[in-house]
Amino acid sequence: MIELRNITKSYSVRGGRHFVLKNVSLTLPRGTNIAVLGPNGAGKSTILKLISGVESADSGEIISDMNLSWPLGLSQGFQGSLTGRQNAEFVCDINGLRREQVRQVITFVQDFAEIGKYFEMPVKTYSSGMKARLTFGMSMCFQFEAYLIDELTAVGDRGFKKKAQAAFDKLKKDSQLIYVSHSMETLKQSCDSALFLHDATAEFYPDIDDGINAYIEYINAKRAAKRMRKRRLPKYSETTTLSATDTAS
Repeated sequence: MIELRNITKSYSVRGGRHFVLKNVSLTLPRGTNIAVLGPNGAGKSTILKLISGVESADSGEIISDMNLSWPLGLSQGFQGSLTGRQNAEFVCDINGLRREQVRQVITFVQDFAEIGKYFEMPVKTYSSGMKARLTFGMSMCFQFEAYLIDELTAVGDRGFKKKAQAAFDKLKKDSQLIYVSHSMETLKQSCDSALFLHDATAEFYPDIDDGINAYIEYINAKRAAKRMRKRRLPKYSETTTLSATDTAS
């Protein structure tokens, strides 16, 4: 399980702070693949970083008794000044692999990622798709109890997507997923439950359909409120002249 205890996370923005989570406490259970839902800016990628330890919360703590992956996504987890090979070697080193195991990992990642000469070039020169290929290849070399995934399978040509999907399906058989994707169809195919983020809060739904329904209702309510605000705005005809008082206000 993964337990969030009074987690607050914010970022500095012009004029103050933007809160992604504010005093959130909940438990994500073992044994269920979790879809992470929420509007843009709700903190879907951020919560993966918090759970993995890549980023720290402002306050509170996250407790887990599981072996968690690093965030696997379009641009996560690599040192930009190092080459693809050097990043792979670093991951092997921190996981305590022997020299022969390192060689096997490097060969696998290089073949799987299909990025050619870029494997020997700094990761900061990669496109987002190339970074995703590299991180996907790395993730296939290590066994985790839970994988934290951020839009990982949505890149590459048809051949690579087919290969990535096959690897992904194999991964799902033995490990838990905590999965961010903009594709509801993909989430429904891969996940059983949902974590819905909005307005600096988080709610866990054991049934993914309940989570998706709550998300859709939230989005529809936001859109309806936006339409109402537009209707209430004052409308000026082309012949309307604003007074000095109006301009000053």
